[in-house]
Amino acid sequence: MNDLPTAPRRSRVLHRSSRATPPVAVGGHGVWLVEQGGREILDASGGAAVSCLGHQHPRIVAAIHRQADRLCYAHTGFFSNEPAEALAEELVGHEPGGLTQAYFVSGGSEAVEAALKLARQYFLEIGQPQRGRFIARRQSYHGNTLGALAAGGNAARRAPYAPLLSDAFSHVSPAFAYRGQGEGEDEAAFTTRLAAELEAEFQRLGPQNVAAFVAETVVGATAGCVPAPEGYFRAVREICDRHGALLILDEVMSGMGRTGTRHAWEQEGIAPDIQAVAKGLGGGYQAIGAVLLSGRVADAVEQGSGAFQHGHTYLAHPIACAAALEVQRVIREDGLLDNVMAMGTLLDARLQERFGNHAHVGDIRGRGLFRAIELVADRASRAPFDPARQLNARVKKEALARGLACYPGGGSVDGVRGDHVLLAPPYIVSAAEIGLIVERLGEAVDAALAG
Repeated sequence: MNDLPTAPRRSRVLHRSSRATPPVAVGGHGVWLVEQGGREILDASGGAAVSCLGHQHPRIVAAIHRQADRLCYAHTGFFSNEPAEALAEELVGHEPGGLTQAYFVSGGSEAVEAALKLARQYFLEIGQPQRGRFIARRQSYHGNTLGALAAGGNAARRAPYAPLLSDAFSHVSPAFAYRGQGEGEDEAAFTTRLAAELEAEFQRLGPQNVAAFVAETVVGATAGCVPAPEGYFRAVREICDRHGALLILDEVMSGMGRTGTRHAWEQEGIAPDIQAVAKGLGGGYQAIGAVLLSGRVADAVEQGSGAFQHGHTYLAHPIACAAALEVQRVIREDGLLDNVMAMGTLLDARLQERFGNHAHVGDIRGRGLFRAIELVADRASRAPFDPARQLNARVKKEALARGLACYPGGGSVDGVRGDHVLLAPPYIVSAAEIGLIVERLGEAVDAALAG
């Protein structure tokens, strides 16, 4: 009998790509992940800006273990739990920016969905049921559930599901200076123009019909670490206040210390009415997100119907809340926001040294440990590469081959064209590791361009 070769067994997991099975991660330590076989990968993006404390932090693992020994699950329709109460106190006990309560969910998309529904319910509670329109921005991303996807302006992710997306959302221009600021237009004029466009959209919809403006404080993966120009969010806050609309800030990616302050909005001189957080909240140790709400929103619900008309099975999960609580305590007690600022400044300097004069790097941007480079075919005209080249995917492949995990993305310009590489290393990253990240990224970019 002839022995026939056995075909490799197809994974039973529906992976992100059906044409390639990803390597298997089996361990981690600090800023490093370990592949099956023992190869170590420097996690320069924390996955998708998630692993803010790196991997297998002993205090977080111990906190999860302690909670699992005590209570794994209790439904919020019947009970609260100690970790949820303590985590809420940690986040909003001091009422930052007027935020007074927290609602714990299982991730960023769930947090945005809940924020949108909470905004709608707020206006029902105060007797303004006509407010059902939301304004967001193009080149934004707010999650992959249908409501969050409708709010977002990521053209590629929206397109397949367009028939399912609500028309309650409209979009204005992104606050993206590299791509939107006109020749000869200074930062103040750019901000004024963006504010005028938002005001015009309020007027088009009827200011009395708008529930909220929704924005990422620092735009994440869709455009690559884009901070707003000076004064932009103060202008946005003023417009919302003048028309009685809420301001919802999505800090799922940019919040919880990623930009150097616990909340990215602290650097803008304003505060939101409702905020969504997730990734850095639990650092990837458990699935968790949260909606933080202002006193006026909480009071409207309490004094109205008395209940937020929303819910999921795993709200305020005890183990998830215990993990997130310990993550936040470690960040605070170890002074890691100072390291985010210091290492963020160093990362920017190293990127400028390596790519500042690179023929195909048009922009280097970001805040704290939330940085990106944008790749262009021509620096003078800022022309992007042909999307068919799939340059961002090439960079990812070349980086992994060199033991570096980064977060390249496409569609930076308009949802189809444009390539960028996002870096979001853990808050515990060292100066030596910053140097290694930039060194390996430089090699990967050059190899991808040469391919």
